[in-house]
Amino acid sequence: MQIIINNTKIEVIEGETLLESIRRAGFEVPSLCYAKGLKHRPSCMVCTVKDCATGQVVPSCATKPVEGMNIETESEDIQTIRAMSLELLLSDHRADCDAPCTMVCPKGLDIERMLTLYDTNRHNDAHALIASTFELPVSGCTDCKAPCEKICRRGSVDNAVNIREIISDLIEKYKSVTSTETKKEKVKADKTKYQSRLGRFTIREKDWLKNNTVTPSGCLHCACAGREGCKLRLYATTAGIKRPRYEVSSSLPVMQKNNVKDNMWFEPAKCIRCGLCVYNSANGFTFKDRGFGMKIVIPDENKENIDEKLAELCPTGALYICKG
Repeated sequence: MQIIINNTKIEVIEGETLLESIRRAGFEVPSLCYAKGLKHRPSCMVCTVKDCATGQVVPSCATKPVEGMNIETESEDIQTIRAMSLELLLSDHRADCDAPCTMVCPKGLDIERMLTLYDTNRHNDAHALIASTFELPVSGCTDCKAPCEKICRRGSVDNAVNIREIISDLIEKYKSVTSTETKKEKVKADKTKYQSRLGRFTIREKDWLKNNTVTPSGCLHCACAGREGCKLRLYATTAGIKRPRYEVSSSLPVMQKNNVKDNMWFEPAKCIRCGLCVYNSANGFTFKDRGFGMKIVIPDENKENIDEKLAELCPTGALYICKG
């Protein structure tokens, strides 16, 4: 059986989905709820294509090729549909991709990473990160107006993190160490990538964060630990989406990190309910409730059934392995 994809005739392999045929033909179509060879259900609509023979718009991950199909994957109307699908998914995804403090640092210091190292008592590594950015012994904070502290999300809960004071203390603690001895590759936040936003904290969330954040620095560590492998961010960036179009509609508690097992964590507020973790775990993750209130949960008694490889399926960084 043959079908046409973007004006190119291809031979279809029996049993494959339309998405698999398209990709085998060399055309790239994004998808968030699909995993090759594994169980999935169409939900994201990011893999939408158009059959010009019938005028139908279909999810390619769940559609089987049919004789006579004339598939179009890159037209303007298809791109618009995909962008709209992404926008709607992003309204359910409540998270910061990169921490605001890192984004505004005029020197490009990864402040959130530095505070992570500080809070886990890796002060030498925290100093090394500072030294890779600043020309020590001169601090990059000396004449800075501290936009990092002004934008710090902890400041909307009670008091902003004393970032400059921590940096100053670390520089003083390791003042005998020169910059060249601790020089590391500097990695700046890529401002060309899509930047998700947490939105405002509710009163209940502020109370929870105030009572449950016990880090030495007071940092909320709002940067997404799963952002490196996040397909949602990748496709939003590719679609030219810079900021969320819609207000965040998720009612799930923000920044609540649930330990699944060992170094695996799950953050419900980042979940778009694609179901990959549900369909591909036996007595593991499960759906709870229905309709707009539906969410994915992991019962305590099911945690022992989870394999860490399941995190590789998550397209949004909601399920991830913490690498420290």
